[in-house]
Amino acid sequence: DRATVLSSTDGGYKWTANNYPAAGKAMYGLGASSTGAIYMCGVDGTVLHTADTGATWQLGRILDWRHYVGAAFPTPDTGLFISTVLQREGCITQVDTAFRIISQDTFSLGFNSVYVTNASTAYVLGYGAILRTTDYRRTWQYLDIKGDNFTAMHISGSKMWVCGANGSIFYTANAGNTWQRLRNGNSLAIPRYMLRDILFTNDNNGWAVGDNGLLIYSNDGGHHWMEYASFTTSALRSIALCPNGDLLIAGDAGDLFRLRP
Repeated sequence: DRATVLSSTDGGYKWTANNYPAAGKAMYGLGASSTGAIYMCGVDGTVLHTADTGATWQLGRILDWRHYVGAAFPTPDTGLFISTVLQREGCITQVDTAFRIISQDTFSLGFNSVYVTNASTAYVLGYGAILRTTDYRRTWQYLDIKGDNFTAMHISGSKMWVCGANGSIFYTANAGNTWQRLRNGNSLAIPRYMLRDILFTNDNNGWAVGDNGLLIYSNDGGHHWMEYASFTTSALRSIALCPNGDLLIAGDAGDLFRLRP
């Protein structure tokens, strides 16, 4: 509720926290444009944005008052924001740099995250489905993947790995045209995981994080996964690669962990 933003200028070793109470709500999604502008979105259409790598932040608002959870900028002047209503309804909203609505598409599923690969192509992950556009956001198609509430994606060219809240992990080598299920989160024969984010440092070595301090890793492209030694009981929500090759993991209660693989 304080809209706290953490920033680091030394590769993630030291962090500075600043609060932006004028936003009035927590911020849930973060995205950047090719020009380096950074955008955060949250409840009631609130947007915090910066053009100076976080030195100063400005408050904006998308005037439909939706609960936005993801942001991306396919082009410097066009933003793509996704919203959810209790995982039952999702909306993809295009805006200009003043956050005026250009177009909106509503779907009967909640959305979790959005990824842009170029000006024409983007992916939206949600409850039981992944949507893709290849025509500059004019139309959206359902990809041939199902069986989980998809939460996060790692993209490496045409290769992509996706994780879900039920613990499933999928892989595609052709940008989502066909998918291979590497881990079936609905199987009773393997541990039940709630996965929040996934990262591959190369084609073989991957990591995924989830609830109850879960960190799993794979060294064979995601076909087999092992649990890393537990170091917290907090939910782990995101994982990123530091410039020096370390992993930075963020969790609940303001936790940040640095791991050297």
